[in-house]
Amino acid sequence: MKTHNCSTRKLLPDSRKNETVTLIVVIITLITMAVEIIAGLISGSMALLSDGIHMGTHALALFITLAAYIFARKQMNNPSFCFGTGKVGVLGGYTNAILLLIAAAAMAFESIERLINPVHIKFDQAIVVAVIGLIVNIVSAIILGHGGSDHSHDHTHHPHSHEDHNLKAAYLHVITDALTSVLAIFALLVAKYFGLAWADPLVGILGAIVVARWAIGLLKQTSSLLLDKSDTAETVTRLRELIESDTTSIEDLHLWQISENERSLILSLTSADDKGPCYYHNLVKKVGNFEHITVEIHKQPRNDI
Repeated sequence: MKTHNCSTRKLLPDSRKNETVTLIVVIITLITMAVEIIAGLISGSMALLSDGIHMGTHALALFITLAAYIFARKQMNNPSFCFGTGKVGVLGGYTNAILLLIAAAAMAFESIERLINPVHIKFDQAIVVAVIGLIVNIVSAIILGHGGSDHSHDHTHHPHSHEDHNLKAAYLHVITDALTSVLAIFALLVAKYFGLAWADPLVGILGAIVVARWAIGLLKQTSSLLLDKSDTAETVTRLRELIESDTTSIEDLHLWQISENERSLILSLTSADDKGPCYYHNLVKKVGNFEHITVEIHKQPRNDI
């Protein structure tokens, strides 16, 4: 039996740019939070105060994204992580998706409560707060979008596009807040000028539905990666076509994602040929790019095949 690990692992794509833009957005969010809370305390405006507190929860979600980048970078060469820290970002995205889902549920609950028991709204203050929130989130979305726009890596052998689920989660948080601000401004204007007080909570429910859909989509993507679930049927078929013959058969094959953009492969063969592991490694390269390739060959006499 011959076992050989023909690893083609390279350093992970540089995520420092995404880490930097996330840090900038965290700082912007924290500054906005502090200003709104201070202004709310001085002016006595509950709208400003509550939005400042909301900005705090928003900053927490973004901090999770930032912490995932920092941890992945600091531990990149830690041998305890046998396949690297590529899934740390996925875990950050998964955690933020759960927070998004909780936020959507809270939005829906509060909106339904206000439909049943309407409250008096200080329209002018609320509109100002919503506009401030919209501006901050538009700026943050532009910054995060710029961070995620670098797709200069080689895609030749990857069946999937490079996607940073950690950054995507942060981006969705910002877009969620921006959407909420737009809907809030529209609803507040309708309620103020047309007397339709129910417009505000109704729009809140619609916003919660949209946010929940985004969150569920991100949960599905990140949980599939965390649980090593992927659609490999086509790749497995191509590998069998290339490798298997009258004298060689695949006994065991494991193919999975070790990060958003990296895949690993373990291949166990029974063969009567005198071809070494790296011969099959080169065949595998025709199918796609794998950062870790382990080939195990069980030699059999020709008369046993």
